[in-house]
Amino acid sequence: MILNDHSHGIINTAARFMTTPNHETILIVDDQEENLRGIGNVLSLMAYDIILASSAEQGLQRLSAATPDLILLDVMMPGTDGLTACRQIKAEARWADIPVIFLSADDDKNVIVQALEAGGVDYVTKPFNMAELVSRVRTQLALKRARDQLRALAEDKDELMGIMAHDLKNSLAGMRLSACLLQARLADLPSRCAPLVNNIVNASERMLAFMQEFLANQCAEQLQMRCEAVNLGEVVAKVAAAHQTAAGTKKITLTWHAPKEAVLVMADIEGVTQTLENLVSNAIKFTPEGGEVRITARQPTAGMVKCLVSDTGPGFTPEDRTKMFQRYGRLSAQPTGDEPSTGLGLSIVKRLMDAMGGTVTLAESTGNGAGAEFIIALPVPA
Repeated sequence: MILNDHSHGIINTAARFMTTPNHETILIVDDQEENLRGIGNVLSLMAYDIILASSAEQGLQRLSAATPDLILLDVMMPGTDGLTACRQIKAEARWADIPVIFLSADDDKNVIVQALEAGGVDYVTKPFNMAELVSRVRTQLALKRARDQLRALAEDKDELMGIMAHDLKNSLAGMRLSACLLQARLADLPSRCAPLVNNIVNASERMLAFMQEFLANQCAEQLQMRCEAVNLGEVVAKVAAAHQTAAGTKKITLTWHAPKEAVLVMADIEGVTQTLENLVSNAIKFTPEGGEVRITARQPTAGMVKCLVSDTGPGFTPEDRTKMFQRYGRLSAQPTGDEPSTGLGLSIVKRLMDAMGGTVTLAESTGNGAGAEFIIALPVPA
């Protein structure tokens, strides 16, 4: 376990990679004093903060005192070896994201595979070239910085979603209510106010609908699925009842059918409910006045339960089929009652069904004015 850099080589290597202070901490765990001193000197000259440990046990103690940005970990050490130490590190949630680079004189492919499976991100064999090691250190630290930035952005996004869900959504709902009250009293207002009030009502409805769809899309991405036995017939009945008013407004006949006995599926109750709500609301949205929307739950077949949502709308073109499950995908059909459309509904359905181990497909026989029929399939409980 001897480094192949002489003292002047160490200084030259550090000079090559010298940058402005990083304020990043590296924990070096190695039972050889020469390795600790050599690697530590080079990385110190590069303005990294260095923590040294001469055994895995000591390294774990150092971790408890201060969390580093990167760990250089020897594989072969007395007592606890590097592979075992890495598994212990990765088992702790507070340390799981720290990248670990293994250092070892053993170039056996099986050992390398074991090291990577234990949680390492890289493996450097000894004797190694110091410039190569430094380059790999810089690469892993850069990747960690990128991951940390992405995590911060995700947290910012979640905070923004919270603001939208509570403050903006409520404000939009209040604006829409006020506009609807004005719309109901247009007879008491000057005639020139009518188009202005109607524009406010329509705009606020579209903005509120987009906000709701957008938040539903974010919820689908973050929803933690808890699949259990769910009576699909009950879900179908509740969704149908919830959409009768919207269907009646357009004089659309909304019917549903499910077997009398319970039809059980393995699904997340919120996920399957949201799936059917999106499909049924879409069907009502794109079905012309006087049309029909049907929801049908079937008996299990080959370990799967199918539920069909069909309508008498315009259906989908071949081009629509290629992008219908993409987010914000604009399809050929237009809402028949001037309802807002965000292009998110079907992408939410696809994501939810994938997460529940189910499928969603469009029947091949639909389209060209023959209506549309979506089929969702969910597994039966074991």
